[in-house]
Amino acid sequence: MSQKSFTTAEHQRLADNLPNKVPLEQWGPYLSERQWGTVREDYGPYGDAWNYFPYDHAHCRAYVWGEDGIAGITDIFQNLCFAVTLWNRKDPILKERLFGLGNNEGNHGEDVKELYYYLDNVPTHYYMEYLYKYPQKEFPYEDIKNENRNRSKNDPEYEILDTGIFDNNEYFDVTITYAKQDSQDIFIKINIHNRYTKSAGITVLPTLWFYNRLSNQRLAEKPIIADYNKTTVKASHQRLGDYYLYFQKTRATFYTDNVTNTQKVSGIPNKTPFVKDAFHEAIIRKKNVKSLRKSTSGTKFAPIYDLTIEGGKSKTIYLRLSNKELENGFEEGFENIFTSRKAEADDFYNAILPKDISPELKNIQRQALAGMLWSKQFYHYDVERWLTTSDGITPVNDGKLYGRNHDWKHLKNQNVILMPDKWEYPWYAAWDLAFHCIPMAIMDPGFAKDQLLLVMREWYMKPDGQLPAYEWHFSDVNPPVQAWAALQVYRIEKSATGIGDINFLKRIFQKLIINFTWWINRKDASGNNIFQGGFLGLDNIGVFNRSIEMPGNHRLEQADGTSWMGMYALNMMDMALEIAVVDPAFEDTSTKFFEHFVLIAEALNEHGLWSDDDKFFYDILSTPSGNQIQLRIQSIVGLTTLFAVSIIKKEVRDKLTDFKKRIKWFESYRVRNERFWPNEEEDNGDKILLSMVPKQRLISILGRLLNEEEFLSPGGIRALSKFHEKNPFGVNIDNVEYSIQYDPGDSTSDFFGGNSNWRGPVWIPINYIIIQSIRKYGEFYGDDLLIEYPTGSGNSLNLKQVADELAKRVISLFEKDEEQKRSIYGKYNWFYQRPENEHLMLFYEYFHGDKGNGLGASHQTGWTSLVAQLISELHENED
Repeated sequence: MSQKSFTTAEHQRLADNLPNKVPLEQWGPYLSERQWGTVREDYGPYGDAWNYFPYDHAHCRAYVWGEDGIAGITDIFQNLCFAVTLWNRKDPILKERLFGLGNNEGNHGEDVKELYYYLDNVPTHYYMEYLYKYPQKEFPYEDIKNENRNRSKNDPEYEILDTGIFDNNEYFDVTITYAKQDSQDIFIKINIHNRYTKSAGITVLPTLWFYNRLSNQRLAEKPIIADYNKTTVKASHQRLGDYYLYFQKTRATFYTDNVTNTQKVSGIPNKTPFVKDAFHEAIIRKKNVKSLRKSTSGTKFAPIYDLTIEGGKSKTIYLRLSNKELENGFEEGFENIFTSRKAEADDFYNAILPKDISPELKNIQRQALAGMLWSKQFYHYDVERWLTTSDGITPVNDGKLYGRNHDWKHLKNQNVILMPDKWEYPWYAAWDLAFHCIPMAIMDPGFAKDQLLLVMREWYMKPDGQLPAYEWHFSDVNPPVQAWAALQVYRIEKSATGIGDINFLKRIFQKLIINFTWWINRKDASGNNIFQGGFLGLDNIGVFNRSIEMPGNHRLEQADGTSWMGMYALNMMDMALEIAVVDPAFEDTSTKFFEHFVLIAEALNEHGLWSDDDKFFYDILSTPSGNQIQLRIQSIVGLTTLFAVSIIKKEVRDKLTDFKKRIKWFESYRVRNERFWPNEEEDNGDKILLSMVPKQRLISILGRLLNEEEFLSPGGIRALSKFHEKNPFGVNIDNVEYSIQYDPGDSTSDFFGGNSNWRGPVWIPINYIIIQSIRKYGEFYGDDLLIEYPTGSGNSLNLKQVADELAKRVISLFEKDEEQKRSIYGKYNWFYQRPENEHLMLFYEYFHGDKGNGLGASHQTGWTSLVAQLISELHENED
């Protein structure tokens, strides 16, 4: 493969960052969109994070482990933060952060109730654009709370577009754009456009503040923001150094401190008026205005802009945050930086994305990738310190000391990490992060590789090899997709540049061996290569909660746990083979993982998980008496068996003679002794197919997967077969009846908070692996294996073509149809058909199994941004 190079300005900046210990810019969108309601801020004895630190405290109570804001930026260690605060002159509080419901308030769990969009971004964040839609009428806080409280789990969520507040375009479009002069010199543009026909007033507070590290004893000297001149303040920090915020003339500037208003939070009188919510009190209730205006320093600062904007018109505010001490922060022509950085962003995306696709697909890809970049967040959590210290409100207590995550004291996180959703899931999850790295590799493979390695480091991985699942329960078990993701990232970079990073594979391979060993030792209870793992990231996929201990010594043996481990073994073999071609020391290891894969494949196929009646794989419930009950639920659990598939080419086998010799002996031994053998070899010997699923079983499973009355929906593969709509599954265990049926929309169960549903909707990451796997089968079989698509249609395709058709279905969720509607927006298409909104994209957590409308988190540009890679792959295949 010939070496390729990219010459855009953004690519050059990325190359300059690669030698850094962490290939990351010092400044970026690393500010969370929700810090309240997180485990980190919960110091109570009951593990009730949502009630311990609710939204109503967020404006007046200092955080311990992070900060949040709207369209915010911060430095790599979140010392200094900047975000935009707004007031429509009617709300009871300033719009300082995004509003949403806590898990106990929403009828389907936590959910943000705002309209905001990640319009653009590049990996170095030299250009970023964010849109927030702010109502001119009083924000419907109470209406949203009350209506959702009154709704059941069988009702849809009550969203902000249901309130009527946007019906007449009576709102502001607030567009925040960042353009860097250099890594530590950032121009900021805040454009406010009045979408209504009449004039309206708005107050804008561009806010600069320091993270209160004093609250967790991490900073000896208090940082300070102080007057420099009438349009400049100087922010000084012992670690960060000096920064200057240059701003345009304004009627007033306010200072306060980022400390808790103890009077409001705990009834203890404040020692000073300079508390976290002082701006709210001064702007809205006119309290302590003179004190704030007279003050010349603090840890939180904002210039105040009172604007009246005519209907259909805009006004713009400019600022500059820089480490440079300048006489004039706004030289003549400074606005041109926004134009030039936007042009560089265009050049970058033109270089990395397919050239001959429609503007519609380009827009989907670019906003998906922009959202992925906006999802970077500084994550700070030292479990040992959290367990053994107080937040100043609640003393250290046994409930916390021996409660959640108490056995993860080694975990000390202080890194910028890709989040699933910076509001709904402002914490990393091990398997989500693996998926995030795939679209990230399209843009910035250096950072993608760093993220995969990061979660394997000693301050994340447990000494026994377990990876942290997520902060709500680090000991939960997610599917082991890290090896698969590492190979995906490796191949994406190699395809783009012509160079494969073998050193990266070596580094992560060593760590993965430790994690693989943990799985073998901890999750194969019977030592028979049938694996458990609990919910495995699929929340409510089971007829009962698969993460709890079964009553009466019942044991669950999981088809998906076994399949994920088969996939893991095969991925490790593939990685070892790739390395062994240039470093023979890894050849023995590739043999070890090959043989382990064979044993796992044997267990899956011959230990009762396959149903000859249904032609499908199921979990098994083993009873104390030794009986085995197949849990005949046709779901993703059975489809995961397709994921473990690989092809070994002849040229690789010929280079690795010991590996070739060993697999030949192993095959001969197992065939001679009538043992299971998973290989299928081409007649000419060019390729060997390794698969968990024998050919006839593959054909049977695909018949169900491609059936529109079962798994195949207009927008991709459902998580649970539509067969269960009319055929619910039930099982009685110790006189308790459990049941499950097709549930294509929001979750109607309480499993894992009730905000995610795997009983029917379409999930992009699972669809992505299914498509990749079917394409791999197609690479081997070619036209020798044709499958009816859809089942019953009489139309036969090879498996590569099937993979392409499935990709098209997933992509269609985001595309406009003939009526200029997008499936993702469902009943809200009226809003997104307006000229000012028709280009706006949201990337939901999952999608209705029949209708395709988006559900769950609305900014899950973590794994849902995989649609960008699907578009690129589909274009490559069509070429």
